[in-house]
Amino acid sequence: MSKFSLKQYAPFAVLMIVAIAALFIPLLPNFDDGKYSAPDIAFVLISAALVFLMTPGLAFFYGGMVHRKNVLSTMIKSVVAAGVITVLWTVVGFSLAFGESIGGFIGNPSTYLFFQGVNSGPAWGTIPLSLFAVFQLMFAIITPGLVVGAVAERIKFTSYILFIVLFAIFVYSPLAHWTWSPEGFLLKMGVLDFAGGTVVHISAGMAALAGALVLKRRKSHLEHKEVPPANIPYVLIGTGLLWFGWFGFNAGSALGANSLAVSAFLTTNTAAGAAGLSWMFFDVARGKKPSVLGFCIGAVVGLVAITPGAGFVSIPSSIFIGVIASVISNLVVSWKQKTSLDDTLDVFPCHGVGGIVGMILTGVFATKTVNSIGADGLLYGGTEFFFTQIKGAVIVIIFSFVVSFIIFKFINLIQPIRVSEEEEEMGLDESQHNEKYSQGTLLVEERAIYIEKNSPLTEPIA
Repeated sequence: MSKFSLKQYAPFAVLMIVAIAALFIPLLPNFDDGKYSAPDIAFVLISAALVFLMTPGLAFFYGGMVHRKNVLSTMIKSVVAAGVITVLWTVVGFSLAFGESIGGFIGNPSTYLFFQGVNSGPAWGTIPLSLFAVFQLMFAIITPGLVVGAVAERIKFTSYILFIVLFAIFVYSPLAHWTWSPEGFLLKMGVLDFAGGTVVHISAGMAALAGALVLKRRKSHLEHKEVPPANIPYVLIGTGLLWFGWFGFNAGSALGANSLAVSAFLTTNTAAGAAGLSWMFFDVARGKKPSVLGFCIGAVVGLVAITPGAGFVSIPSSIFIGVIASVISNLVVSWKQKTSLDDTLDVFPCHGVGGIVGMILTGVFATKTVNSIGADGLLYGGTEFFFTQIKGAVIVIIFSFVVSFIIFKFINLIQPIRVSEEEEEMGLDESQHNEKYSQGTLLVEERAIYIEKNSPLTEPIA
C-alpha cells in the first residue's frame, strides 16, 4: 500500500468539500417576467455550445503540433479546463466576474456564490441571467487552455491544474469584470472589447509568456532539435473546429439573434480567411513553400485579431485586420525563434500579439455605423477612443503578465512546476498519465521492416 500523501488526496478532498457545501445552498424560484426573447435564447444557447466546441478543437490544434510522446498530455490540459472551470465558475467565478461591483475592479464573491440567485436573477437584456452565465462560462473554460501551448512538453499536470484555478480567480475574473461588467472600470473608461481580445487572448498570451519564462527551455530546445508535429491532420481538424466555434464566440457576443450578430459573424469569417492566406503567401514571398500549418496558424491569428472588434468594425476592414495581424504575428514568431524564449507552440506571438493588434486596430476601424453603442475609431476622427484602446491594452498586458508570473512562481514554491529530465525524455503521456499515443506507430514499424527486407524499396506500402 502506498504511503499517505496530503498532496495526493488534496484535489479530491477539495472537490468533496465543494460538493457537500453545495447541498446547503437554498433553492430560489426561476425568474421569468415574460420579457425574454425566445429567438435570442435559442441563438445564445447554440452560440454557447459552439464556444464549448472550441475547447476540444483547441486540443486537436495543439495536440497535432507537439511530439508524439506528448500528444495526450497536451490535449487533456485543454479539455480538463472544462471540468475545473465549470465547478469554479459555479462556486465563485461568475460572482467575481459579474457580481455586485467592488470599486469597478472585482465582483463581490457572495453575490452569486454557488450560482445562488442566478436562476432567480433579473434578465440580462432579453435572455435569462443563467444563460448569460453559461455563455460566459465557455469563454472562461477556453482561456487557460490557450496557455497550454506555451508550456507544453514540460509542465506537471498537477501544477497545471493549480494554475487553472489561480489564473481563473486572479486574472480572468478580474479582467472579465473590468471589461464586460456594467460597472467595470475599463468599460467605464471607454475601452471596447466585443468578444475577448483583452479578457481571453491578451491575458492568455501574457500568461503564456510568463509561463515560458518560469518553466525555461525544453531539452530539445536547448539542443536545437527539431520536434516533428505528431499529426498535422489533427491541426487541420482543430482549425476547422476552432473556426466553426468562433462564430458562436464572436457572433454570440451580440447576445441576440439580430443584425449585429450577422455582422460579427461575417467579420469573423472574413478576417480568418484573409489571415490564413496572408500567413501562407507571406511565407512563400520569403522563399518558403505554402504550408498546411501556416494556413491553419494564420487563420487562428485572424480569428484572434478580429475578436475585440468583430461587432464594431466593417466587413471590408476585417480583411485588412486579418492580413496585417497575420503578418505581424508571423514576424514575431520568426523573431522568437532567434531568441532563447521557449514558447512551445507560439502562444504569445499568435494570441498575445494577435490580441494586441486586434485591440489597436479596433481603435482605428471601429465605427458607429456598424454598432451604435460602439465608438468611431481613428479612421473616422475618434482620436481619443484610439488612445483609450491602447491604454486599455497596456493595462491588461501589464496586469496579466505580472499576476501570471507570480502565479507560476508561487506554484513552483509549493511543488516543482516542471517535470524531471527523465520524465521529459520519456514523454508526458507516459510519465504524467501512464498512457501512450500510438496512432501511426504500427505503420512506421511495418514500413521499417519492409524496407529492411526489400531494400531498395520499389513498391509503395498499401
